[in-house]
Order: sequence, then C-alpha cells, then structure tokens
Amino acid sequence: MILLIDNYDSFTFNLYQAAGSIDPEIEVVRNDSITLDQIEQLSPSHLILSPGPGRPEDAGICQLAIQHFYQELPILGVCLGHQSICQVFGATITYAQRLMHGKSSQVRLDANSLLFSGLPRTIQAARYHSLTADPTTIISPLRVIAMTGEDEVMAVEHCVYPVFGVQFHLESILTPQGQKVIENFLSIKKIGTDEGSKK
Repeated sequence: MILLIDNYDSFTFNLYQAAGSIDPEIEVVRNDSITLDQIEQLSPSHLILSPGPGRPEDAGICQLAIQHFYQELPILGVCLGHQSICQVFGATITYAQRLMHGKSSQVRLDANSLLFSGLPRTIQAARYHSLTADPTTIISPLRVIAMTGEDEVMAVEHCVYPVFGVQFHLESILTPQGQKVIENFLSIKKIGTDEGSKK
C-alpha cells in the first residue's frame, strides 16, 4: 500500500490519481492527522510526500516521517516534499532566483539514477515554487540528480537508501514523463526485500 501524505495542496489529488493508476492500493492522509505509530501500523510499501504551501518546517509530520522511515521505506518527495527531504539531510532552503508558478523548464537528468531509468537525458518539467534547495549545501548523503540549465536543483537522491526528492510536479501535464518517474519509484521494493536498497 502506498501512503501519500497530503500537505494541504490542490495538486495532491492529481498525484493520487497518477500513483493510483499504477497501484490502486493507496491511502491519503493529511500531514497533521497521522502519527509515526499510525504509519507503522499501516505498514506502507512506499511513502510519497505531496507538494504544498509554506516551508518544510510547516509540513506537519513530513520531516519526522523522513527521519524515522528513510532506512525502511522508499520515499518520494514532490516540491515541498522534496524540500523537506533536502532540509532533513542538511541542505538550506532559500528563495529561488526566479519565481516559477505554472511554468515549465528543461531539466537535465542523471541517467544513473533509478528514478530516471528509461528517460531521456533532458525532459520538460512543470514548476510551481518560490523556494529552492541551495545547491552549495547539498552534501552526502544526498546527491543532485537533476538540474536546470541555470543550475537550479530539480531532484536529489540519497546515496544509499531509495529516498528521492523532485522539485518539479510529476502529476502535471507540463511534465510529460512524470508518470514514468512515478512508475520507476513504485518499482523500487521496500527495504528488507529483494532490490530494496541501493547498496
């Protein structure tokens, strides 16, 4: 079962539909209506953190969930969820040089990342954000796996565990390959099962 944590965002339902079309066993919970113990009891196979307003520290249980489950579950953060992952692992979240709301950019992908398997080296991606991860503060255990031509961070991954953050919106029609990225993420197995880690 996929657990999708909703950061009070209008795009969450689109993300729910996109992931649910691959695996119909998906549950959505608000970021302030679930505890770590309740997540444990649900025993999800994957954890997705939705976009949302505000800063990572405003995203309810998201940062605690990342800290608690990153060695156990594949985790995918989108937009605010991505920023939450970056901040948990030491990156600074700052204002972007360009405000991007409902705009698309060309994004260069790292072909070595499991998240981008089978995708071209450059894709079009939808952006709705005014905050960004400062690339100079992203250090191990994270690494950057997608950038714009202006060197803006568009995705990160954990160097050991299947934890991924994407700044762009996978569920948007302005990200034509977004569904493939979600498929790649959901193909990664839970930690403790075959192919369950990146070691």
